[in-house]
Amino acid sequence: MQPIQSVAIVGAGNMGSGIAQKSAQEEFDVQMVDREQQWVDRGQGIIADFLSEAVERRIFSPKQVEDIKNRITGVVGVENTAENTDLVIEAVFEDFDIKTAVFNTLDKVCGPNTILASNTSSLSVNALAEATGRADRFVGLHFFYHPAKNRLIEVIPAKSSSQETIDKVVQYCKMLGKVVIVCADRPGFVVNRFFVPWLNEACLLLQEGVASAAQIDAAACKAFRIGLGPFGLMNLTGPPIALHSTDYLAEQLSTPRYDGAQNLRDLIEANAHWDVSGEQDYNQEQYEMISNRLFGVVFGVATQIVEEGICSMEDVDRGAKVGLRWAKGPFELMNKIGIEKSYSMAQSYSELCVLEDGTKSWEVPEFFKNQAESKTPWNFSYVDTSISQGIATITINRPEAMNALNETVVAQLGEAVQQANEDDSVHTVVIDGAGKAFVAGADVKFFVDKIRADSIDDIYEFTANGHKVLNSIENSSKTTIALTTGLALGGGLELALSCDYRIGTRRTQFRFPETSIGIYPGLGGSQRPAKICGIPAARWAVLGGNFMNAQMASDLGLITHLVEVSAVESCISDCSKIGKPENKYPGIPAEADSQVAKFASEFYSDSNIKTLLEGQCPEGFDSEEKTVSRQLKNLKFTAPIALSMASDLIDATATNSLQDGLDLELSKLHDIFATNDALEGLSALIEGRRPTYNNS
Repeated sequence: MQPIQSVAIVGAGNMGSGIAQKSAQEEFDVQMVDREQQWVDRGQGIIADFLSEAVERRIFSPKQVEDIKNRITGVVGVENTAENTDLVIEAVFEDFDIKTAVFNTLDKVCGPNTILASNTSSLSVNALAEATGRADRFVGLHFFYHPAKNRLIEVIPAKSSSQETIDKVVQYCKMLGKVVIVCADRPGFVVNRFFVPWLNEACLLLQEGVASAAQIDAAACKAFRIGLGPFGLMNLTGPPIALHSTDYLAEQLSTPRYDGAQNLRDLIEANAHWDVSGEQDYNQEQYEMISNRLFGVVFGVATQIVEEGICSMEDVDRGAKVGLRWAKGPFELMNKIGIEKSYSMAQSYSELCVLEDGTKSWEVPEFFKNQAESKTPWNFSYVDTSISQGIATITINRPEAMNALNETVVAQLGEAVQQANEDDSVHTVVIDGAGKAFVAGADVKFFVDKIRADSIDDIYEFTANGHKVLNSIENSSKTTIALTTGLALGGGLELALSCDYRIGTRRTQFRFPETSIGIYPGLGGSQRPAKICGIPAARWAVLGGNFMNAQMASDLGLITHLVEVSAVESCISDCSKIGKPENKYPGIPAEADSQVAKFASEFYSDSNIKTLLEGQCPEGFDSEEKTVSRQLKNLKFTAPIALSMASDLIDATATNSLQDGLDLELSKLHDIFATNDALEGLSALIEGRRPTYNNS
């Protein structure tokens, strides 16, 4: 499958320019199209201002900004969109006729392979698809504002969309670093389906005199653990958007409860914003009323989304956490509050949906009722498996947390690997991560909580279980492949190295950050790198904690196959045909003459390591030279105990078998997590500060 590379965005407003900017940031070739030069210029101005701010905040360098701008070409007139464009995203006003006119022009000027997409938050994707003239090469996209910052995107295939179209667009979205929810074409899709009624219910609470806007916002912030309440959010995005959205849902879903509240209509008529400047203190009765009503609508609609087959409950939660930045998604909140109590809240909400004739316009889904009667919490799945032509692809699907490994993920991954290992129809196992990351390490908060609770035994058990899972990959009779086409940190990199092959692309990044956060790599990271690329290179990676781009990782042999994105599928096929490697652990860098391998071999040699651990510059190296000074700085900010223990474990690879080394690594776990430095380093990471180590 040839991936998307050239993208055109029709509409250079705030949303369109944001999509163009994000696409250019991720190295796509971009056309920004609008009907007049002034609007194209305005869009480029919006991007320039945004990127200037990013330079001030040191997110991008001036050179990176110039490169991003140079990837964006302004185009005046939809009819001048390049014929060979891979994907055109329409981002004009939310009007069916206007969008249809744009697509009619695009269908005439674009080549037969061009995919068309509409950025829409409400319109029927199926209806738009039929109006494009190429219904099989069309999808709906719902970017969330600001598209260069918000990581969520909803991908809405039409009934006519081909699988290749869907796959290409999903791949493009993932390459943007987006958390992708593929959902059915229903009004509101996923997030707006429960979020918009939530906003309207807040308006109704205000209209009924339950509390002031400021009090409702404050209560909502407490209940949902969010930074901005419903009225503050409407002020930010514009009250007219909320009214348009809620009226649309009311009409499409025949649910009068969603009709925009009269006070919202009056506010828009007066061209005003909500007054949230008043007293925020509320009493307990007000809090119960506000939280129960807002929970009730969210819980009821969230379960309705799943019952209708729009998406999974995991994706509903993902939408809330990534798109809306809620601390917990609706289903997680229900588990926290209790299923029976949550059901009661939704039932109370349904009583508010009674029409004049006594019938209800909205009912609590049977799906929810059955769960409440079972008195069991919702059970989440974070690992998905698909099997095709003997290849089992196991995807860690927790992109909202960068696929971080916790107890649930490790257990589910272990079950998935075991099932693949026992399946005679499977000859190859591919491990992948959803979203931008492969796996961004372990869940650090788990470690901090357990240390503070004096429960290091739980950390040991978690890590021992991780070893069992990685060993089941290591010792599998199947060919195992890690698809590391994104970020792999710590435990994620250790997971990848347990596989026979590691496929990377130019977007691959590796790092072992452990010694800088007070611990050592405990899932094989002190053993496998040295077995793969030799002890000096392992020291450079683990002790130095160096970021590795794709080429560096390939030169060392941590990536076995560095390919273009378009060649990933064929590479998997080739590895599958070859079978297990003859020598997975050569003990030397793949490219010994590469710059990184030569430096690691010289700087982190056996003769220099004692000097480096003492914080000194080895003889023969200039401490002021950029590469050397960076290494010395990296080592300076590590935890001394962790650095020493990691060094000893790496040295042990010279005389130990892999399994003996892994056992030794595990045996030291209590010692490292019992140090004050471990708690300090891990806590500092969570708190976003630099740790201060005292070598204890």
